[in-house]
Amino acid sequence: MKSMFSKNKYLAVFIAVLAAAGIFYGGLFWGQSQKNPSGKEFNIINQETGKQPEIDFAPFWTAWNAVNSKYVSAKDLDGQKMVWGAIEGMVKSLGDPYSVFFPPQENKEFKDVIRGDFGGVGMEIGVKNGTIMVISPLKGTPAYRAGIKAGDKILKIGDKITLNMTAEEAARLIRGEKGAAIKLLILPKGEEATKEITLIRETIVVPILETEEKPGGIFLIKFYSFSGNSTNEFRNALRKFVYSGNSKMIIDLRGNPGGYLESAVDASSWFLPIGKIVAREKFGNGEENLFRSKGYNIFNNLPLAILVNEGSASASEIMAGALKEHNVAKLVGTKTFGKGSIQELIEITPQTSLKITIAKWLTPNGVSISDQGLEPDFKVEITKKDLELENDPQMEKAKEVVNNWKN
Repeated sequence: MKSMFSKNKYLAVFIAVLAAAGIFYGGLFWGQSQKNPSGKEFNIINQETGKQPEIDFAPFWTAWNAVNSKYVSAKDLDGQKMVWGAIEGMVKSLGDPYSVFFPPQENKEFKDVIRGDFGGVGMEIGVKNGTIMVISPLKGTPAYRAGIKAGDKILKIGDKITLNMTAEEAARLIRGEKGAAIKLLILPKGEEATKEITLIRETIVVPILETEEKPGGIFLIKFYSFSGNSTNEFRNALRKFVYSGNSKMIIDLRGNPGGYLESAVDASSWFLPIGKIVAREKFGNGEENLFRSKGYNIFNNLPLAILVNEGSASASEIMAGALKEHNVAKLVGTKTFGKGSIQELIEITPQTSLKITIAKWLTPNGVSISDQGLEPDFKVEITKKDLELENDPQMEKAKEVVNNWKN
């Protein structure tokens, strides 16, 4: 009787909210498509004092002249390539693995990736302490089928050692012609022995979510990515929950590498009152933009657990952090990856571009996702033995949390 009452309550409010939800759906790409409208070029000045800093460019020109006059093959030098190399070096000096300059060929390849004209192996990667790490393999892809896991380290791609490589450089090496093989040297998480894996590149289709009903009135949403259509897909999953008559929910964000900010804000809005902060966008000058709940808020006081691990990144961390800090959900699993930075793509010339980090994501309480990641309320590790026996202690703990809900 209680679950039927809950169903009717959610159903009435859910239907009323659906029409309003469509209004917000039009803004799905806002967080990704907005560009700095100023288009201004700035001289190198100190923004606090407004004075020219004491930067000595003489060593650069001394080196430039030395290369042109003394290099053994000076007659074959390409001055424009030297300029691209200088810019690449400048960007690398930032020490930020997500800021990268794209010379003409790399810029073309990057745009091909955006259009989807490439083959890949199906895993999101990032950088931790100068090492290329797997954030998450995507379900059903070559990487997933080969047993690559979140937290594995990639030591070599083909014959290239990845130490101090940027994530973009690594991704560029992994991508390539569909049907072609790529060899990776992997150090699995928690192990000491490396293994070599050969993968065949495929066209990668990113899954969004799946749903499942668990015993005891628990509805599971396995959320794979916050991609372009995830707002609709998540809304459909919530509709299934309403009609199922279940009264508890688990959202599984393990291995979800993120995606669109607006999708994370929209998903969070089903559980938060209007105006509640979902995320803070903090820029280098201290300014902040606040992203707030749209206030669908029909699932308040719902027993809700969110599963996270080191493969939960970016938009996943935004949603999990917001619902945790507003005391709507409990996090179960292990610490998240910590990918909380925002990049802007700037055209340098018609053939080149610069992807540069312009801000960091903070949780509603001001915790830097990039600097700290998210700690779960209930830390549960999955051991090697658990994997061998196909046990999932994190899922079992999440079930326990919603079955014994105390908000």
